[in-house]
Amino acid sequence: MFLPLFTLEGINAFSKDSMVDHIGIEFTEIGEDYLKATMPVDERTIQPLKLLHGGASVALAETLGSVAATMTVNPEEKYCVGLEINANHIKSAKSGKVEGIARPLHLGKKTQVWEIKISNSDE
Repeated sequence: MFLPLFTLEGINAFSKDSMVDHIGIEFTEIGEDYLKATMPVDERTIQPLKLLHGGASVALAETLGSVAATMTVNPEEKYCVGLEINANHIKSAKSGKVEGIARPLHLGKKTQVWEIKISNSDE
C-alpha cells in the first residue's frame, strides 16, 4: 500500500523546522497498512489545566492522516492534505507520550478517508 520510497528517517527529516517538529511529533513505525507516530505531553502540547490540549491531539491526527495519505501516491505527481477532520476526546493525558496510529478506511482516486486513533501508554 505505501510506496517503498518512504522511510521513517525520510519522513522525520522532512518534518524538521515545521509545527510537526515544534510539538515533538516523531514517526515511529510504518506497517503494512498503518503509520504510527508519538507526541510528548509536555509544555508544548498541554492546555492551562495541564492536560493534553485537544488541538495538539488534532494536530497529531492531521499529521498522521496527511503523511500516510501522501505515502500512497507518487510525490512527483500528487500530494495529500487534510480535507476534513472530526475528533472525539474520550480520555485525557497528563504526562508521558501519546501514540497515534493511522489506518485507511477508503483509498479513492481523488479522496481518501483515514481513521486515526490516539492513546496513551495505558491504551
